[in-house]
This record gives sequence, structure tokens and C-alpha cells, in this order.
Amino acid sequence: MWRLVGHDWAVDILARALAAERLAHAYLFTGEAQIGKRTLALEFAGALNCQAEDVPCGECRACRATAEGNHPDVILIDGQNKIKIEQIRDLQRQLALSPYEGKFKVCIITDLHLASTEAANALLKTLEEPPSRVVLLLTAISTEALLPTVVSRCQVMALRPLASELVINHLVTHEGQTPERAAEISRWASGQIGWAIQAARDASLVDEKARRASSLAELLSMPRYAQIRAAEQLAKRDDLRQTLELWQLWWRDVLLTATGHEALVMNVGQTTALRQNARLSGEAGAAQAYRAVSDALIMIDQNVNPRLALEALMLAWD
Repeated sequence: MWRLVGHDWAVDILARALAAERLAHAYLFTGEAQIGKRTLALEFAGALNCQAEDVPCGECRACRATAEGNHPDVILIDGQNKIKIEQIRDLQRQLALSPYEGKFKVCIITDLHLASTEAANALLKTLEEPPSRVVLLLTAISTEALLPTVVSRCQVMALRPLASELVINHLVTHEGQTPERAAEISRWASGQIGWAIQAARDASLVDEKARRASSLAELLSMPRYAQIRAAEQLAKRDDLRQTLELWQLWWRDVLLTATGHEALVMNVGQTTALRQNARLSGEAGAAQAYRAVSDALIMIDQNVNPRLALEALMLAWD
């Protein structure tokens, strides 16, 4: 049983490939943060070496060891700390060895878009000439943030944010949330089930997200020199991408307000500020601002200097 919320279509494709013994040597799961890419990779890794007839069973030694992170044939490289070429070279040495006890050697590399160019090029050699009985499971924000030559050698599966109904149902059924609280968390989660589960267990996350989103209204009221100074500070923060995603939600809400769909906004406590932004920017301006944030996110994923990306964003808000 696949322990995954949503993405049934992806599970079906992987399960069929495994049953038919027609596996790709590399899979690339793309999509926004915390929508289940890493979980899907771990579940598939368990299924590849599961000892039961109906895989993944979640109970056999292979499944348990994979879930606990100590299976000798499953290698996990966490890209959050930026993957370096030395890690890929060490990985290549490990993949050259036969599986110790499983059917496959499985390597999971998360957040590949954060890898150095040298590491990505080194990984390309493994993708071009994969050892037998090796399956690579890669995750990234998008294909655009990766080398085209890497993408072309993978089976790409683009995961989408989950429907709010799925998120709400999971929070009520498995996290003990009331329907009202689950709906509030779901609004802020925007389909990111991983964040929704964390927020169900830590109530401060919703408040913090709302505070950071509304801080954009203050930034917009600043003179240009103050905005540039703020951009310099923001560019140094580790949570830059998350902040930009919240700004994207803000401009989405401004656009909804400008087009008469105020009931759908996520920043429910910022009605006055949203209306003011909607009056000043109008529908076209809000749409342009939303696209500008999207462009900045792409630039960040492509390792453009964060300060330059933010300055370009703020110039686009004129």
C-alpha cells in the first residue's frame, strides 16, 4: 500500500511499470515544494525492493529499512544543502557495486535544481551510462531549473498541488483537525500537503505565513530606495523562495479582489490592504505583478543572483 496522499495517477504509472518489469533507469518528479515528491520517491524505492507480493507492503524488512533510512541499497542525497560534485563522485562509486540484498540499488536525490553545475554534469555521466539494476529517483522544482540533457534522460512525472478536498480530508481523518481548522490550513497550504501536515501539528505556522504574506503590503508602501535596501536583506535569507511564494499568493489575492472574487482570497484578515492594492494596481497591474514574482522564482531556481532577481522584480512593479 502506497502511503501517499493524492497523486494516484503517478502511483498507477509506477506500479504498472514495476509489475511489467519495464522500469526506466531514471525518474524525475517535479513540482512545488512539499507536495509529495520526496514521499513518492521513498515509497517507490520501497516498492522496488519490497519482499511481498503486493508492493509496497510497508511491513517487510526492506520497506521498513527504506522508510527508516537504513536500507543498504537505498542511497539518499538531500539537495537542501546544495549537492556538490564530491557527493556525485562518491555516489558513482557506490552505484558501481551490485545490490547487497535488494533487487535494485536505488538512489534518491532531492532538490536537484540546487545542485552545482559541476555536480549536475557529473550526474549526467551516470544517466548516460547507468549501471544495471540501478534506479535513480530525482526531484526538482521544475524541468526548467535543470540541464536539458539531464531532463532528456529521465522519465519526467510532473506532480501538481493537491486539491483542497484531499488536504482537508487528510487533516480531519489523520491529524485530528476540525473541518473548519482543516479548511483554514488548506487555504494557506495551496495544495502543499507536507506543509499542511506540519501546520496541523504546529499552529504557529499559519500565523507566521499570514504575517510574512501581509508584510508585502508594507514593502509596497516604501519609497524605492527602501525597497532596494529591503531586497538586499531578503536576498541573504534562506527562506527567500518561500517568501516569494507568499508574495505570489498576495498578488493572486489582489487579482481576485480586483476582479470581484474576494470570497476566494487566502489572506482573509487583510481585506483593507488587498482592496487598496487592487484599487492602485487594477486587474492588469495585479496580473503583471503576479507574473513578475513568477519570473523571479524561475530566476532563483536557475541560480541567478538573488539580489538581482529581487531588484528586477521590484522594478517590474512600477
